[in-house]
Amino acid sequence: MNTRETAIDALLLQREIEAFYYHEAELLDDRRFEEWLDLLTPDVTYFMPLRRNVKYGAQQRAENSAEGLDAAWFDEGKHTLTQRVAQIKTGIHWAEEPLSRVRHLVTNVQIAGNATGAGGVRELEVKSRFMVYRNRVDDETDIFVGERTDRLRKSDNGWKVAGRVILLDQSTLLAKNLTVFF
Repeated sequence: MNTRETAIDALLLQREIEAFYYHEAELLDDRRFEEWLDLLTPDVTYFMPLRRNVKYGAQQRAENSAEGLDAAWFDEGKHTLTQRVAQIKTGIHWAEEPLSRVRHLVTNVQIAGNATGAGGVRELEVKSRFMVYRNRVDDETDIFVGERTDRLRKSDNGWKVAGRVILLDQSTLLAKNLTVFF
């Protein structure tokens, strides 16, 4: 493959991944949660650590809680995400009655790595930035800003999220609850 074909393939892959994220955001904004769950692999890991304010030089070691070891906002798999969706869909979830109005903005999508996973399946490491806006009742407004590092896995039905690490830029969560998906 020549350099021009390689560059075109990279651009096409970039566009394909961006389209995947835009579709995911639309599903979440439209509360089509079951369809969103279909974008996740059965073995997905979904992790949002607690962020700490630490001294200069300690960021790598101590800024984020550790997956599987420390407390976290989310440390979930497909089963618990499915349970959260089922709870919201009951219509009697206290934090989502009335329903929130939510918008997901995804930007700065960068393909950071390209690998072959188990069984020869193609996987990508993708970084992105997000802003999630939520408004509820008359006066509850929350804005969540941060970055995600995803492991996307190619399937027969397109790309699926096999792992997601969500880093909020807030160390203290100011929202009254955390019912949105990132």
